[in-house]
Amino acid sequence: MKEKKLSLTETLKNDWYAMKLGFSISRSLVVHAFLMRLTGYVEWVFFDAVFLREIVGALDENKDFSEIFTYILICGVIFALKNLYNSYGDNVILPLQTVRLYGGIYCKLYAKARNVELRCYEDPDFYNRYTMAMDGAEEKVREIIISFWGVLVGAVATGAVFLFMYQIDHYAVIFIICPLLGNFLFGNWKNKYDFKKYQEQAPNEKVLNYVNRTMYLPDYTKEIRLFKIFRLLKEQYHEATLNNVRVAVKYAFPKAFLNFWRVTFSFTVIFEGVLLYAIYRHRVTGSITLAQLTVMTSLMVAMTWILIRLFEDIMAIMKNGLFINNLRGFLEYEEKIPEDQKGILPEGQFESLEFDKVCFSYKDEETIRDLSFVLKKGEIAALVGHNGTGKTTIVKLLLRLYDPTSGVIRMNGRDIREYDLHAYREMFATTFQDFCIMGMTVMENVLMGRHYENEEELVISSLKKAGIYEKVMSLPGGIHTMMTKEFEEDGAVLSGGESQKLAVARTFAKDSPVKIFDEPSSALDPIAEYDLFQNIMKEGKDHTMLFISHRLSSVRNCDKVFMLESGKLIEEGSHSRLMELGGSYAQMYQKQAMNYLALDGEEEVKV
Repeated sequence: MKEKKLSLTETLKNDWYAMKLGFSISRSLVVHAFLMRLTGYVEWVFFDAVFLREIVGALDENKDFSEIFTYILICGVIFALKNLYNSYGDNVILPLQTVRLYGGIYCKLYAKARNVELRCYEDPDFYNRYTMAMDGAEEKVREIIISFWGVLVGAVATGAVFLFMYQIDHYAVIFIICPLLGNFLFGNWKNKYDFKKYQEQAPNEKVLNYVNRTMYLPDYTKEIRLFKIFRLLKEQYHEATLNNVRVAVKYAFPKAFLNFWRVTFSFTVIFEGVLLYAIYRHRVTGSITLAQLTVMTSLMVAMTWILIRLFEDIMAIMKNGLFINNLRGFLEYEEKIPEDQKGILPEGQFESLEFDKVCFSYKDEETIRDLSFVLKKGEIAALVGHNGTGKTTIVKLLLRLYDPTSGVIRMNGRDIREYDLHAYREMFATTFQDFCIMGMTVMENVLMGRHYENEEELVISSLKKAGIYEKVMSLPGGIHTMMTKEFEEDGAVLSGGESQKLAVARTFAKDSPVKIFDEPSSALDPIAEYDLFQNIMKEGKDHTMLFISHRLSSVRNCDKVFMLESGKLIEEGSHSRLMELGGSYAQMYQKQAMNYLALDGEEEVKV
């Protein structure tokens, strides 16, 4: 999704996409935006081309005051009703419908964000597009809707004013060239510089937003106070600010220069020029009446403002059409692994999981190489190896967060890509090492949106297995305590180890045949780790288990151990068999042996 220069046709397609998107969410907004622009231009043209001509003409013809008064009164009532409608539209209809538009667009964006594959979030270019798509999307769509009608109605109004002026003086229409040059030439160049400036400042704005978030989120308060990270954040902020200033300085003179000529041609030349020309025609040549002079100057002023507004609407459409390209590109992005992918439903029980010559490359770097292994029903298996050997990547491949570059992953003998994705993932309960604790209650953090019978009993049982029950029950609301102080003063903030136990409780709670634990004890002390793995092994009596651990003491009782190195499976077997081989696994275990002495006297868990 690399940045490219959009053609006029592509930009207009983006605008039409925004119109359809807005209409699908709020028809009222689209309809009232049209009516408000229509009534506004009708009043403008009528007042300058018809109303003033009739009044001045009536005065020249010495018509009765009552007739003039009645005409003004009727027009005044019509103008008042129009203003009342526009006021209601500006203050009631548009604000309310904009809120509705905001909700509708962001629901679509969030739904899409959930549906795109994980790799998109790991692609900086794609992620930049996503953040730009989220940046005021509803405002840009709203502006396009209003400007779209402004261009259509404004073009008709321009044509009407042009005809009225042509009827008065054929040569007067030449002055229209001035605001055209000012707005459509110099103004267009200025807007192009505005967009270039926005693009160049976007990366700096991202840094500024990141530092702003860091400074008010509680997650970073300890690091900021205990380390010198504030100085680094300050330097990041300062550098990004300076970069923005450099960009602003870079475009300051060109924008000022172009704006000067835009204002000169749009206002000064045409106002002064038409006024002098009309006075010359009236006083010197006597070829136009005072009424015509009044109407001509009034029409030229109207023409100027109509053209300015028309130009602004055109530029808004062009500018927002460029921005909408990010929104459209994101919403129309075709997912490689869509979360709503349909397929066959898993039938019967889980029987086996097989990796068959699986390879996977990330950013052109091969991280998994020709990987083959089988995990059968009821087995307890472990993935071990040094950091960066691809253990977590294997789990992501298994869960179809990624798809293999080559090779096949099968469940029950069938390619996992053939399954309904949601139904397939329901076969697995997983705790990742980089888990997140949500700003919800303990109970909601364990159930994670799922519903069961006797939910409280299930949550309590899961918390006990994870070794966090006593801590949770000491909290003010027990399992109903909010896991943040951001929303409630009685909310709780757990330690790293406690949070990890809470995340592990999710996997205990989910009723799935296969349970996966990715470094479930990385933040725990040896005793807590031992207790946790006792319960994990007990869970293996009724489930197929796969876990990742860098502490090899925890894998001694597994049925299978898969030893990985540089993305390749180099050893496979039980703990005792791999120790007998004396290979890489045995060497790693022996290096860690001193850490296990405290547990050697403990009774090993039987499964």
